[in-house]
Amino acid sequence: MGPTSQRATADKLVEAFNSMSIPTIISLRAPDCMRQILPYSLNIKAQSNDTYRKHLQSLIPAFRNFSLTVYEIVEDLPARKIVMHLKARADTAAGEYLNEYVWTLHFDKEGRIDDQKEYVDVGVNRDFYPKLQKALSGIKNAKVDPAKVEGPVI
Repeated sequence: MGPTSQRATADKLVEAFNSMSIPTIISLRAPDCMRQILPYSLNIKAQSNDTYRKHLQSLIPAFRNFSLTVYEIVEDLPARKIVMHLKARADTAAGEYLNEYVWTLHFDKEGRIDDQKEYVDVGVNRDFYPKLQKALSGIKNAKVDPAKVEGPVI
């Protein structure tokens, strides 16, 4: 027996991030899907698909060789939910980017992601993004506006 539709969607999501295919990332989400960064103490507003797409597009020039590695996946079929523990890695103007995430993905009946909660490493959010903004500010003709680089990436 093959993977469930929600597991197949979760696998496609990781593949889409590893190739930075923003159209694919967004296509795996229900039209009204929201992404919420946690913990709430970071005060990051929930993102609609359109806001999330624009956010990802603004970050592509700053992050090269982005990759996700899945440590663990827990699937709850009756609840239509998958929880993933992931590691992210990329090259940036400020050096190597390393982060850890726990994604909680909820799925609709069609197998699309209809809600995403994303726990991020608060230390990386606090320490890395200011360094990245500073590094990008020092690059003439940078392909990304340092003021628009905000964490967390995924």
